[in-house]
Amino acid sequence: MPAIWPIALVILSNIVYQICAKSAPEAMHPLASLTVTYFVGAVCSLLLFFVLERGGNLLREYAKVNWAPFVLGLVIVGLEVGFLYAYKLGWEVSRASIVQSAFLSVALLFVGRLLYGEALTARKLLGVGICLAGLWVING
Repeated sequence: MPAIWPIALVILSNIVYQICAKSAPEAMHPLASLTVTYFVGAVCSLLLFFVLERGGNLLREYAKVNWAPFVLGLVIVGLEVGFLYAYKLGWEVSRASIVQSAFLSVALLFVGRLLYGEALTARKLLGVGICLAGLWVING
């Protein structure tokens, strides 16, 4: 079994993320809020790079860049803006996250199959059905 700490970090971070997104100031424009968010994120990333990579050379790392970090930056903005507006429009934190997670899980099964050759098993398809049933129960 792979190390569990990265997934635990994702879960904990996602919980705090949803709380923060739901608690964003009503009067503040979501994109202005994101400028603060990304400034803090950039500073933390920079500090962590130098703490975790003693003697690391950031410019040498930048020389290895491909398209993925640029597109990731764009899609992260899409994620953030989507959640901020969903909460401003009244989505409940419990529903918004579950709805997007269920649809994301289903979509990623097919992405995994098409782009990475991952197996699409009967068990996974049963899981898709359970996800969709769960959405019906939650939103019904």
